[in-house]
Amino acid sequence: MKVVALVSGGKDSCYVMMKCIQYGHEIVALANLLPVDDSVDELDSYMYQTVGHQIIVSYAECMNVPLFRRRIRGSSSRHQKLSYQMTPDDEVEDLFVLLSEVKRQIPSITAVSSGAIASDYQRLRVESICSRLGLVSLAFLWKQDQTLLLQEMIANGIKAILVKVAAIGLDPSKHLGRDLAFMEPHLLKLKEIYGSNVCGEGGEYETLTLDCPLFTNARIVLDEFEVKLHSPDSIAPVGVLHPTVFHLEKKGDPDSNSLEKEPGLVFEVQGDGPSTPDSTRQRDSGTVEHTRNRVHLSKTGKENTFSICCWLEDSSQSSTGLREDLETVLTETESQLLKQGFNWQNVLYIHLYISDMSEFAVANETYVKFITHEKCPFGVPSRSTIELPLVQAGLGKAYVEVLVANDQSKRVLHVQSISSWAPSCIGPYSQATLHKGVLHMAGQLGLDPPTMNLRNEGAIAELDQALKNSEAIAEAFRCSISSSAILFVVFCSARTEQSERDQLHEKFVSFLDLAKSSRRVLDPMFLYILVPDLPKRALVEVKPVLYVEEDSETEDETRQDQFGEGDYGCWGYKPEEWYQDCVQKRVIDGKICVTVLSISAEVMKKLHEPEEEQELERVTRFCVYLLNKTLSENSFSWQDTTSLRIHFSTSLGVSVKRLSNIFETAFKELNEMSHGGRVAKEPIFNLVPVLGAGNSSASLHNVITCELFSLRS
Repeated sequence: MKVVALVSGGKDSCYVMMKCIQYGHEIVALANLLPVDDSVDELDSYMYQTVGHQIIVSYAECMNVPLFRRRIRGSSSRHQKLSYQMTPDDEVEDLFVLLSEVKRQIPSITAVSSGAIASDYQRLRVESICSRLGLVSLAFLWKQDQTLLLQEMIANGIKAILVKVAAIGLDPSKHLGRDLAFMEPHLLKLKEIYGSNVCGEGGEYETLTLDCPLFTNARIVLDEFEVKLHSPDSIAPVGVLHPTVFHLEKKGDPDSNSLEKEPGLVFEVQGDGPSTPDSTRQRDSGTVEHTRNRVHLSKTGKENTFSICCWLEDSSQSSTGLREDLETVLTETESQLLKQGFNWQNVLYIHLYISDMSEFAVANETYVKFITHEKCPFGVPSRSTIELPLVQAGLGKAYVEVLVANDQSKRVLHVQSISSWAPSCIGPYSQATLHKGVLHMAGQLGLDPPTMNLRNEGAIAELDQALKNSEAIAEAFRCSISSSAILFVVFCSARTEQSERDQLHEKFVSFLDLAKSSRRVLDPMFLYILVPDLPKRALVEVKPVLYVEEDSETEDETRQDQFGEGDYGCWGYKPEEWYQDCVQKRVIDGKICVTVLSISAEVMKKLHEPEEEQELERVTRFCVYLLNKTLSENSFSWQDTTSLRIHFSTSLGVSVKRLSNIFETAFKELNEMSHGGRVAKEPIFNLVPVLGAGNSSASLHNVITCELFSLRS
């Protein structure tokens, strides 16, 4: 990509340019914000480093690329919340004006680099501006270990000096003007003694880069400077370096004409810039057809956390295409949310199922018309996108399932910048959403974060990378997938070889064993699902669910309570040893009950009694019976259920409509038999057609697999 680099003069903004080059991008312009008054060294800014701004004008000549500069007219106090929304007269809008002009003059630019390492405040604002301008944020230093990063910078030729100090152990009279390499041992010592940030991310110090490998034409030589003491505090005095005299020293052979280069031009950006694109304009819904909708709505009576599932029935009618089908189901889902008194900001997670992954771009374009940052001020929901055999199951070409909460206590992690930390989420969907102690993580592919390319060594390599990406996201919530995971749903593409599938679970277990570092391990469950295709033609996608409740002790998550005598009498089933092989369950802190129920062809044979009833009806009754038994014996009710996902194999040869009717009948009969009022008044389930499923990657032959999640206070 062609990149405009945000430069403050500091080591971070210069080193991230070097990382951009390393990953194959091209720096075609520089952008800098400076004070209105040239004599001012530092502004009271939450966003921009301005100490040493007098020297930045030389960067254009040093690098032979154009430099765009704008004076900061906005205030840092207009919008101080962590997330940012367009605010007139805020200093962030100066960045918008600056980058708008760069994009106008150099239309080929597609990305912006910044040196963010740990500041969410700065990263989110850069991402907000990039989103408004249709640019990609590159932040390759994000979440990197600061000690290693400092060592890298020095080893890779960053020549920078300290131009501000503001921390215990740093003395303006001794340390301002000192080279970063000279200061490294002292900075590491301060980290050991006081816990300081060795890269200055806590405001301990700021730097000015005088030379680096990207300065191909000249280096900056600082001849004279003044030390200005801002605060004479005896413990942590604050001082800045004010450059007074400097010159450029040409690089290369001065006698060689071939080394003479034209210096980069410097542009001063004035004015207010273009208006913000209208990202919230209303879509034209006049052509949306709702008459074919079938909506399954479930709502818990206690926790007010529920699922809405929407699909199109009767695909025998002429299809209008993925775009129209998805717009229909999203419109209907939105309508159902409004009827319940909610909207998109209440959504925690979205499962987006489509019939053809080659139309992923079309699906995404439609999706972003409904779910936007403006509609979700508390954070956009996490998402997974999977191709399913929808048409073969009698559905349309799009299917949406949303998990909804009636409060705004969710915490959302949404990093849109491309970095070396974890895959970015460029668009209105987030890496993970935490709500009531449950971390719902977006589907993770085996993407190399800085390049956003799939690992190309096969399914095992993709799984390894996807797990590393999941671990990085979990660490942002101060937990680990090896110790906090409740359930891993692993989607396997039909393109995976059987030999690779046989190894997936073994790789999974070895990764978790290697990563275990906590005494508290929840012993996660596994659900493998075989699907036609995945985004980016990936072979594997992992969707982890974690428990990250703070300050709580885990109960025995596999307790085996005895159920009452009357329970096993339902429909004539009696407790048998092999029933237990069908059920995986975890009960966490008495708050969460997760159950995976697997019905294989062998189980169907055991249940097949044609003289009594048809096979499929008996199987569905058996599923409902075991799910009800699991909830009851662990003191949960159907009203605690947040979602029940029933994955059924298309090899059954049954339509969603018929299967839905059968399950509805089973729930109705269970309700009539219930004397304790523990069964929901309406059936709570979402039917998901798949190619196969199982609790092992080597065996994906289950015909019905139920995934039940219950939550209570």
